Amino acid sequence: MDWDLIRTFLAVARAGQILGAAKTLGLNHATVARQISALEETLDTRLFERLTHGCRLTPAGEALLPAAERVESELLQAGAKVSGAQAAVSGTVRVGAPDGLGNYFLARSLAALAAQHPALTIQLVPLPRTFSLSRREADIVVTLDAPRQGRLMVTKLTDYSLSIYAAQSHLHEVGPVTGKADLAGRLFITHVEDYAYSRALDYAAELATLMTRHYECGSVVAQMEAVRAGFGIGILHDYAAAAFPELTRLLPDIRFTRTYWLTTHADTHDTRRVAMVRDHIIQSVRGARRAFVL
Repeated sequence: MDWDLIRTFLAVARAGQILGAAKTLGLNHATVARQISALEETLDTRLFERLTHGCRLTPAGEALLPAAERVESELLQAGAKVSGAQAAVSGTVRVGAPDGLGNYFLARSLAALAAQHPALTIQLVPLPRTFSLSRREADIVVTLDAPRQGRLMVTKLTDYSLSIYAAQSHLHEVGPVTGKADLAGRLFITHVEDYAYSRALDYAAELATLMTRHYECGSVVAQMEAVRAGFGIGILHDYAAAAFPELTRLLPDIRFTRTYWLTTHADTHDTRRVAMVRDHIIQSVRGARRAFVL
């Protein structure tokens, strides 16, 4: 059976639509549609139901999926062994990470690695969301919770702390904060609960009862910028806040500690390019461990 057709089948199954699969594969929409039709003709069965909003696997498609993923797994592992013999590291590695770590630490760290390896393309995706390794949404993922299912290789990256911050301009305008009572009536800059993708993001509940005026932002970067602008008070990552001298840490007795976990899929864990990026992340984060926990 033609591997290119199987690869296209996997891309459509994971994207749920032909257009999304075409973007992933770097092909046009018509080519992907033709390849799916060719595979269906080869197998003499329909693999997808074409719907107005995308594609859904038929029972035959559901039956083919695990077999196709096993073939993909074998090829990835074989590729890892072959590429290990090459002198230069090349190819693409996608890293999915929480937007705090991604924007305020990994962006610079991974740029330095990319600059050292001209044939290596690193794709950093720092977003407040989860990434699926089994669906190949990323090669390396940093999470706030340790995954417990799947053929995954999980490593504790580091603990990190968060504290309460305000800009000096806010404190000059509204007044100092010497105790919890001083928080009353101030604007609480926090996350949007509906977009809280991890249990580790539950640290805001304590302050939410003290400050009933809320400005909710869907990303760590947006929260940081709003606090820096002096409009209110927020809970920020200590390692990120340290880069902005206009921020003042408040109520040091209140601190929240969470953990970053680094995860790769067993199929690609030992691929040379993935291993290089993975090891670089581990070494750079652990090398800066003192900055992550106050």
